[in-house]
Amino acid sequence: MLNGFMGRILHVDLSVGKLWTETPDESFYRTYMGGSAMGIYYVLKHTPAKVDPLSPQNVLTFFVGAPTGVPISGQSRVSVNAKSPLTGAIGDSQAGGYWPAEMKFAGFDGFVFYGKSPKPVYLWANSGVAELRDASHLWGHVTGDVDRILKAELGDKDIEIMQIGPAGEHQVRFSAVMNMSNRAAGRTGMGAVMGSKNLKAVVVRGHEKVKVADPKGLNALHKSGAKLTTEEFTFGKLGTSGIVTFQNAGGGLPTFNYDSGHFEHAHAISGQVMFNTMLKKRETCFACVVRCKRVVEDEQRAVNPYYGGPEYETLATFGSYCGIGDLSAVAKANELCNKFGADTISAGATMAFAMDCYTHGLITQADTGGLDLSFGNADNMLKMLEMTFHREGFGDVLADGSAKAAQRIGKGAEALAVTVKGQELPAHMPQVKRSLALIYSVNPFGADHESSEHDSSYTPKSDAHDLGFLAQIGLAHPQERRVLNEEKVKFAYVTQQMYSLLDTIAMCHFVFGPGWQLYGPNDLLRTMQAVTGWNDLTLEELLAAGERRLNLMRAFNAREGIGRDHDTLPDKMFKPLKGGRSDGATVDRDEWLRALDTYYRMAGWDVETGMPTRHKLNALGLAWVADELSRSQPLAA
Repeated sequence: MLNGFMGRILHVDLSVGKLWTETPDESFYRTYMGGSAMGIYYVLKHTPAKVDPLSPQNVLTFFVGAPTGVPISGQSRVSVNAKSPLTGAIGDSQAGGYWPAEMKFAGFDGFVFYGKSPKPVYLWANSGVAELRDASHLWGHVTGDVDRILKAELGDKDIEIMQIGPAGEHQVRFSAVMNMSNRAAGRTGMGAVMGSKNLKAVVVRGHEKVKVADPKGLNALHKSGAKLTTEEFTFGKLGTSGIVTFQNAGGGLPTFNYDSGHFEHAHAISGQVMFNTMLKKRETCFACVVRCKRVVEDEQRAVNPYYGGPEYETLATFGSYCGIGDLSAVAKANELCNKFGADTISAGATMAFAMDCYTHGLITQADTGGLDLSFGNADNMLKMLEMTFHREGFGDVLADGSAKAAQRIGKGAEALAVTVKGQELPAHMPQVKRSLALIYSVNPFGADHESSEHDSSYTPKSDAHDLGFLAQIGLAHPQERRVLNEEKVKFAYVTQQMYSLLDTIAMCHFVFGPGWQLYGPNDLLRTMQAVTGWNDLTLEELLAAGERRLNLMRAFNAREGIGRDHDTLPDKMFKPLKGGRSDGATVDRDEWLRALDTYYRMAGWDVETGMPTRHKLNALGLAWVADELSRSQPLAA
């Protein structure tokens, strides 16, 4: 058994019920390292070009990393990958909780699913042994019910369950894969892919230990982080919800479907109010000292604490995006998403898009089944949300996401859809954080706020802690916040590599990272050395692993015909914001276009097409990818 890895990858052909185990050699693990990069390796190898994402030919993967399941904070993460039914590009999503660690204890580094089962099934993997079981009795049940049924059925309260809810069964294109009924692999619609395969759940349990090369060194790193952990330094006390008022004060809280960066009722949906009124407790992930997860309970709308509580993105998308200052309604929307299995970012943003269309008269109550979808109407937003998860009435239109819904609505609705590559924008505004204008547009799986560090960490006034971590990866010339010059592009690109690395080795962005986090880049290197025993491993090699993942993603997209022409921004980014400190702010189109050219050159990609060059792919050990791409289209040298 390798240090840090179990050495086994389970392959499952759902169409015929066949299971087999692969045992790759150490060079394979050192090249791809786990997580998202390893998952995309199999997706790119085995998913034919141009297939419908909801067809049986779309390969679905679950992968963890070398540190998953070892005793240090931030390691219990899993990546889920397939072609995205929301965007048509590569799909990528991460989740925490206890499931990832339990997957390692069950004896596997990854699961690869092919085909479609003739009937609903779940995978049961227990201590190195796996089987498919009938899930017909689970189909149609919400996530909490499935947790209860399976724990009773398998006679073990400590099993961990990754599953889809009714939204995934109905192939809502932004449906999520849930574990603990409150931890979501939310983005890019991986729940819909599971639904299309009749795969209801992936259940794991085990008692195998993860072998670590240097237990003492790892323990020292764990203790050093634990000593630094305070509720103020980490997201302990308020979770990410604590930044609602901060974002609003700076004019960066998306409001009324991104027409403004200021919401007059921001305090009412803030983490401070949540803490004082409905927070029941805090939860954590396996072996993590931070405890950033919210658990809320509210009598007004009977919010069930089993389904956790809203984080910042959820408070914004169902709150300020929709003009709703009712914390109880936002908490209920979060519960519905976790119960039915959906991404809160795309779900909330799609509700805001529908409200914007209603405000502009592009849809009426004749379309919505009599519902008034004016901004601020919390009760009707909740009704439409549930209709969407069931694909009932106008909810069937919205279940495809706002970009596809805009195409069906017509009448200029496309101008109101705030998406990149078909994926809804998260709640960090490129008009205020300029490097995000670049990263949102070039990110292979659509707009994402967790794919690079944000501008506020790299200014002359930034905290010395942040600047010290950034200097470890060659970023030593901080810039003013609202510029997008060459140094800021370098900052965006290098930190994108770092975040891509974290998703490759499956580490939490809130614990490890290049800026404000608990552990920095050098700590990450020491962690990987202590776990794997690869003592010659360097930070440069780790960053190259992150770069390899980005190139695998970009190559998948290139094969699907998705290149520079898809690296766009929605119309609203170029229109002046209204109100607050960001009043009048826009993304400067010429500055952004220059930044795109600079970024492609830094990445070693063709500036005209945005595709990886053969030279870059060869340098990353991906000659096989270059060969595959060149069979379908010209590839720059």
